[in-house]
Amino acid sequence: MRCVIARFPFDLTKSGVLESMKGVKPEPVTAESVIIGRRHYPVKQVGEVVTRQDRRDFSAGEVFRAMTQLGFTCRTVAKAVPTPVVAPILGRSAMIGAPVAV
Repeated sequence: MRCVIARFPFDLTKSGVLESMKGVKPEPVTAESVIIGRRHYPVKQVGEVVTRQDRRDFSAGEVFRAMTQLGFTCRTVAKAVPTPVVAPILGRSAMIGAPVAV
C-alpha cells in the first residue's frame, strides 16, 4: 500500500511491517498504540522503525492511519473523565439519606 508519511511516499505491506518490528522491544505506551503480533507498540516507535525517520518529522496520526489501512489494530488512550466535586457537607448528607436543602 502506498502512503505518505512526513511528505515522503512509502510502499508499506503488512508483512514488511511485521518483519521490520521483529525483535524490537516495545516502549511503554502513553498515547496511541498499534498491536503488532501480540505486542503493543507506541505509534511513533512503529513510524520511526518502519520509515527510518526521526519521530519529530511525522505525526502520530499519519502512522495511525497507515497502520489501520494495513489491517493492524490501533488504539487510542481513553482520556480520564474528571469526577464532579461535591461539597463535603452535601456528600455526607447524601450518604446518610438526609434531604439536601438547596
